[in-house]
Amino acid sequence: MKAPIIIVKKLPTAGMAIFPFILLKSERLKADKEIINHEKIHLRQQLELLIIPFYVCYIINYLINLIIYKKHHLAYRKIIFEQEAYRFEGDLNYLRNNSWYGWVKSI
Repeated sequence: MKAPIIIVKKLPTAGMAIFPFILLKSERLKADKEIINHEKIHLRQQLELLIIPFYVCYIINYLINLIIYKKHHLAYRKIIFEQEAYRFEGDLNYLRNNSWYGWVKSI
């Protein structure tokens, strides 16, 4: 999956996927294959849910997690989409070799 990469120096995190773009905080992160793979996993998740519903589900999942865990970082890491992306960011063949909707296993 090819995705245009945009450098956004004021990005609050190292990387972010907003379909169809990958946003990175710095130029040097273009060489970080794991961050790029993590964001590509998010792009596929966005396609799986037809983009807008992904963002709605993401935010709802985060808010529910925030109520449960009461800490931003833990609530963020427990988002079902983040669980898949973090679990497989180091597997650079994940998107090629695995079926869609892998995040469903995190529910």
